[in-house]
Amino acid sequence: SSAINAITGRLALARISKTPGRTQLINFFSLGTNQRLVDLPGYGFAKVPPAMQQHWHELMASYFEQRQSLTGLVVLMDSRHPLKDTDLQMLEWGSARRLSCHILLSKADKLTQSEGMKVIREVRAAVGEGVSVQLFSATSRRGVDEGRRFLDAALTQKNTPTA
Repeated sequence: SSAINAITGRLALARISKTPGRTQLINFFSLGTNQRLVDLPGYGFAKVPPAMQQHWHELMASYFEQRQSLTGLVVLMDSRHPLKDTDLQMLEWGSARRLSCHILLSKADKLTQSEGMKVIREVRAAVGEGVSVQLFSATSRRGVDEGRRFLDAALTQKNTPTA
């Protein structure tokens, strides 16, 4: 949620919690005429029962399958623990829909410069050429402009539904 607020430049668009996994529903934020940003449940680090994680998985699968207006996907990963199974699943859903996919490696302020470059190389190697990757920190504002450029580009794309 702090990433949403930083990238949109709106201090309180999304409610922020210190506890991962607080977003438990699909939240829509209007950014203008026919433009919405959607915050999906972040279940990678959420301490919730397996039944709730399964519910979120089914909710996400249905959302990606049925939502025809999607134009882009930003996957937020903790830069110290990237590429969890849930992160990879999100990228698979985005790829299946032929969405522009972008990874924000959050909490970059907690890494040294060499650690940051190493994690970028590892993540890029793992996800391949079709996904853009960047370091990001809402606290230090690192990568906010780059994240904003991806969002702006995704919001101006026309969605061509897949078969």
